[in-house]
Amino acid sequence: MLHARMKSILTFLFLTMSAVIVSGEIASANGSEITSRAAPANDAPQIDSGEGEPRILALGDSMMAWHLVSRNSIADVLGRVLGEPVENRAMGGARILYGLPISGAIGMNITKQYRGEAVDWVVINGGGNDLWLGCGCGACERKMNRMISAGGTAGAIPALTHEIRQKGARVVYLGYLRSPGVDSMIDSCRELGDAFEARVANMVRAMDGVYFLDLSRLVPEGDRSFHGADMIHPSKKGSRVIGQKLADLIRQVDETR
Repeated sequence: MLHARMKSILTFLFLTMSAVIVSGEIASANGSEITSRAAPANDAPQIDSGEGEPRILALGDSMMAWHLVSRNSIADVLGRVLGEPVENRAMGGARILYGLPISGAIGMNITKQYRGEAVDWVVINGGGNDLWLGCGCGACERKMNRMISAGGTAGAIPALTHEIRQKGARVVYLGYLRSPGVDSMIDSCRELGDAFEARVANMVRAMDGVYFLDLSRLVPEGDRSFHGADMIHPSKKGSRVIGQKLADLIRQVDETR
């Protein structure tokens, strides 16, 4: 058990450190943008990126960036299912509340990953690192209030969502996977995560053109196949299922417009 927990910690730290190196505010601008052009899996047809820029952006933390190298991230799957490019700016270790200016500007601050583009859709995830790393799943009420108020109308997340909506894009806020009743480093965060996502649901009810994809009941009890070895991030199967659900939501809304 101790070995598995240490492996989980090392896996998470490796992802966070490999995403960006922050030491005395030294950061490489070359890592400022990660673009997923929906490269094909072995069983998927080649997708032509077509004319112009992608109409869908993906912002967030390592949940959205996981499997990026193998082109099996959630954003990659979303692009393959819809048959169009998706630009993925998610970065491992990124937070909603992030104080360092340079590394924050290149992506460690999720609210800075959006740069005012006039796109059709923006998919966002985030908040988990703020609650887990920022306050250890403990006394997080103040930090959660800064991210999003109880009513879902104030805080950094509603401000970002409002900014995106002002540009005309629709927004999907993506919830987090829950562990399926097996040991996980973030099990103690479950109730806090539920409270956080309840606030996101309140925001969605208060804003037109904003949607929430709830993943809290996606994983069957005892089913480890939706998670990677660290039992935090999605497996390739998990990414595939989530990407499909996102595509279904976007397609459904697009067809009614």
